[in-house]
Amino acid sequence: METTWAHQLREAGLRVTRPRLSVLEVLSTHPHADADTLVTGARAQHPTLSPQTVYGVLDALVSVGLARRIEPAGAPALFELRVGDNHHHLVCRSCGAVADVDCTVGAAPCLSPSDTAGFVVDEAEVVFWGLCRSCQGTAAEVSDEVGGIPA
Repeated sequence: METTWAHQLREAGLRVTRPRLSVLEVLSTHPHADADTLVTGARAQHPTLSPQTVYGVLDALVSVGLARRIEPAGAPALFELRVGDNHHHLVCRSCGAVADVDCTVGAAPCLSPSDTAGFVVDEAEVVFWGLCRSCQGTAAEVSDEVGGIPA
């Protein structure tokens, strides 16, 4: 896989470096990871990597379109490698699990604002909030216990 990352980095005009390869590798196995998770994962491969280096790599990857930064309200920024398709996200209010969901209607931007205010809209970012399957079960169990109904 390293050759693919190296090729993609070069195509994007970035030098191929160990920190960049490490972060890309971790992102490929941990979609929707926060920066701390990426620092920990990259350090497992290269223990001397500093958090600042990983943050710099993330900024570079996002700036050239190799990674995407999503910022669910009230949660840390998350990073992913799925770029360029204007997909959206489902976020669990309880555990923070994140799942991809394809465009809601047609092709990008797949939603149209009621007033563009002179903007040319090319992307829409939507975050759907709710409870994941696991947390739905936990919430039902807690509700049953609080209501005095045995689970």
